[in-house]
Parts: sequence; C-alpha cells; structure tokens
Amino acid sequence: MSWATPDDVLLSTSLATYLDKKLLVLLRDGRKLLGLLRSFDQFGACERVIVGDLYCDVPLGLYVIRGENVVLIGELDLGKEELPPHMTCVPEAEIRKAQKAERDASDLKGTMRKRMEFLDFD
Repeated sequence: MSWATPDDVLLSTSLATYLDKKLLVLLRDGRKLLGLLRSFDQFGACERVIVGDLYCDVPLGLYVIRGENVVLIGELDLGKEELPPHMTCVPEAEIRKAQKAERDASDLKGTMRKRMEFLDFD
C-alpha cells in the first residue's frame, strides 16, 4: 500500500529536475543555503551569511533539511557571478563579528523604541 498522494508525486517529480544542480535554498528562519542536491533528503551545502556588503560561505557539509522549513528553491547558473561586484568575501570569524554587531544594533534599537513609547506622539 502506498502512502503517496498525487501532490507527493508532483513534488518528487519537480525536485527530480534539480538533482545534481547547484541550488540556493531559502529557509524559514532566513538562512540561505547553497549546494548540490544529491537526493531528496540530503543536501551538501554551505550557508551564505550576508551582512551589509560582506559575505561568507560557511561550509556545512551534508545537510538534511525538513521540507517544511524550505521557503524557496532556485537553481543557480554556474557560469554567472552570484553576487554583485561590490560584495566582499570575508573569513567566517569576521562575518560572525559583523553578524553580532548587526544583532546588537537591532536589539539596541528595539530597546530604545520601548523606552520612548511612554512619550506617545500620537
């Protein structure tokens, strides 16, 4: 007895067209993964971390992604440049520092907004 529904068959057929191709996968939490789709359950990947004009491709190796976490899948053209020329590739340690600084600035902005709510300019 098969548990597959017609929708499952369509999904697997469409994923089959991406086998052994370089893909960009956008996840629900905002992360962007790049890699070759080797099967429907395994993805040898790296995470592309972008902060401002800096980026780093952090290798993840074999990566298993639950389908419910995928927002977007798109094929990347191997012959074309993936990023605009103004983007600068930096080491992982540097991008992590930039991520932390960006997160801290965002947290500070949220804290300041909460402190200013009592003014109620409406």
